[in-house]
Order: sequence, then C-alpha cells, then structure tokens
Amino acid sequence: MRIGELAARTGVSVRALRYYEEQGLLRSERSASGQRHYAQRAVDRVETIRCLYAAGLPSRAILDLLPGIATGESTPETLTRLAAERERLAARIGDLERARERLDTVIGQAATALHTGTLCRPT
Repeated sequence: MRIGELAARTGVSVRALRYYEEQGLLRSERSASGQRHYAQRAVDRVETIRCLYAAGLPSRAILDLLPGIATGESTPETLTRLAAERERLAARIGDLERARERLDTVIGQAATALHTGTLCRPT
C-alpha cells in the first residue's frame, strides 16, 4: 500500500509516517519512481508505535523495544526497560508537580502584587 493509504488506515499523518521511517521505526520499499510502498503488516506496526508513543516512550526506546513487542515476545529485558521508562516518567511527573506548586505560589504572589506592587518575593 502507498503512504496515503497507510495514513488513512491508521489515522496517522503522512508526515508522522515519514518521521517513523527517519527514526528507523518503520520501513518501506520504494517504487522505480521513488514512491513508498508498505506491506500489510505495517498497519499493525504503526498501531504499536502509536501505542508506545502514547505511553510516553521516546522514539529511541521504541526502536529498542519494538522488535520484541511487535512479535509478542516479552523478555525479562523488555520488562526491565519498560519499568525503567516508567520510572523516568514518574520522575518527570514529580518535576512537573513541583513546578506546578511553584507556579501556584507565583500566582498567589501575583494576586497579592495587585494590591502591594511586588511579585516573586520569597515566602
């Protein structure tokens, strides 16, 4: 199938499919005129890639994990890597929560500044 058909069948933009190829996540064959052609199994692969992106994994991790996940062969290494990615996300969430708390403080200070003319003073 051509790239437009794969995009339509998976709900992924043509641009995203090209990006997946650039990252080594997806492969196509080229026609004599240079058009991309994909095998039927590319639909399942794109859906797996989308699932992993939605789970917060970066393309490098997806590239490493995809061979085993795409074939359904879960290994202890796969589980270890997924757990490490979960910890990475948990750390980012913690950072974001702390940033939100700081922003709440700044919002409170901004509200006070409407009356006092000061902002971002230590509390």
